[in-house]
Amino acid sequence: MAAPKKGRGPSGGQGRPGRSLALILIAMVALTGGMFLSGHTTPRLGIDLAGGTSITLEAQNQPGKPNAINPTNMNTAVGIIERRVNGLGVSEAEVQTQGERNIIVNIPKGTNSKQAQEQVGTTAQLYFRPVLTVQASGPAPKPSGSTSPSASPTPSAKESAGAGDKAGEEATGSDVTPSPSATTQGRAVTGSLTKDDPTPAASESSDPKASETPGASPSPDPATAKLQEEFAKLDCTDPKQRTEAGQNAKPTDSIVACGSNVPGSYEKYILGPSEVSGSDVDEAKAAIDPQSGQWIVSMEFTSAGAKKFQTITTRLSQQQPPMNQFGIVLDGEVVSAPSVNTVLSKNAQISGSFDQQSAEDLGNILSYGALPLTFKEVSVTTVTAALGSEQLQAGLIAGAIGLALVVVYLVAYYRGLAFIALLSLLVSGILTYTIMALLGPAIGFALNLPAVCGAIVAIGITADSFIVYFERVRDEIREGRTLRPAIERAWPRARRTILVSDFVSFLSAAVLFLVTVGKVQGFAFTLGLTTLLDVVVVFLFTKPLMTLMGRTKFFSQGGSWSGLDPKRLGAKPPLRRSRRVNASNDPKEA
Repeated sequence: MAAPKKGRGPSGGQGRPGRSLALILIAMVALTGGMFLSGHTTPRLGIDLAGGTSITLEAQNQPGKPNAINPTNMNTAVGIIERRVNGLGVSEAEVQTQGERNIIVNIPKGTNSKQAQEQVGTTAQLYFRPVLTVQASGPAPKPSGSTSPSASPTPSAKESAGAGDKAGEEATGSDVTPSPSATTQGRAVTGSLTKDDPTPAASESSDPKASETPGASPSPDPATAKLQEEFAKLDCTDPKQRTEAGQNAKPTDSIVACGSNVPGSYEKYILGPSEVSGSDVDEAKAAIDPQSGQWIVSMEFTSAGAKKFQTITTRLSQQQPPMNQFGIVLDGEVVSAPSVNTVLSKNAQISGSFDQQSAEDLGNILSYGALPLTFKEVSVTTVTAALGSEQLQAGLIAGAIGLALVVVYLVAYYRGLAFIALLSLLVSGILTYTIMALLGPAIGFALNLPAVCGAIVAIGITADSFIVYFERVRDEIREGRTLRPAIERAWPRARRTILVSDFVSFLSAAVLFLVTVGKVQGFAFTLGLTTLLDVVVVFLFTKPLMTLMGRTKFFSQGGSWSGLDPKRLGAKPPLRRSRRVNASNDPKEA
């Protein structure tokens, strides 16, 4: 007896369908468990369902800057606006570009919409403030003993020396390894005056008397006991405290503020009154230093700003660290704290451990004072929670009606096979729901009304895959085959059809997601996600379950309620092998 030829195993897991069912069951349990453990048991709702405010801003051309509207400046504006909105205590705001000129700001309910409207489109406050004290920030220590209210906020000589060594190392950047994720905190200021600048060069100001500028303001007074108390309590690792520090302060006030040198590490500062503002900067841009080959940020001040900058650098260059630094403060946050090594006026360079992105970011902040573009408020749409609830309820009702119609059709036409289809729809629904709930905190996915529409459309797409397979099986039965061979012979052809159909749907969703913005992307994302899950469910659940059901008496005997009754399907007589046997025994065919 000849040994059987080796070949591919039964397609679709005919011999071991239980493995596929166990795999998808494990995935369902893992996703459901992760959803409950994370505490996010419901999908995050978009602004049109949860309620809130949607603000549309349009970038405007600026005199003398015809090419200011470009992707770099738009992305910079998005980042600044997003930080402002988050500063209002909003944790789920959406800020994104729409086309080439528009920015859409979606703020969920629970936020002062008037305050948000005032914040998102205005130019932020940018100031240069002298550094009085700097310290690594962490949770405020619990008080242990009495503290004299007259204690000086300035560190002791020993502490100042240590802080100065650390600040100097961070400022020069000589021992700092450049990191793509590093911020622009703690850079050093170097530079020279241009030839046409009438102010003396740095080398000419080495004499203390020569460096004195008439009318120069004296060194800032030490911080008050109240400010020192705020400094001691400030914990910049707390997002709320970090946002509130330095807010609503006047330029003439000394303040406490937070900054970050590397991700996850924060410093807190006591800063003196502002002596230079963002409006005093004429231009700032990122460039490569031809001598060192490193990225730097070059600044050029206005005529009035050059005088102010010379005054502050004259004084700071004579101080010891950290009091020879000035903090560049944007919206109350220290974005950079460079040290001053020489007297500067109209031009200066900020050097340190920059990469291209961090240098360009700081250049944009300095050059434009905050927002790199001027924006016009095009529209403000307020969606109440009640209206959002009505829209969600209407969407759910529409989905329920669509699902009910699909169920009625399946039961009426496919009878027993409808049981397999409904179980498959249930599995698909569980996977879709749990994944959407987890994607909210993971990537910020919000379920808006178009996304709900995408999920409703997906019901028909998923049901269509089952119908394709069922019809292939019924075609095989019409040809006279019994159920179990019909299930396996129908699968390869049904599989190809399902994959081609789902590929077209996924491709459409991907193109729609890439070329559109805003809420339409929610529809495209949901459609693409459910299309991928359709393939997973059909391969790992529907086909294996069909194989198992084909072994049961109810389906294999082709009862009238099984949906596979040969008589109702008009099946041909069973296929016979007599021709093949006779041909092999015929001497003429030998």
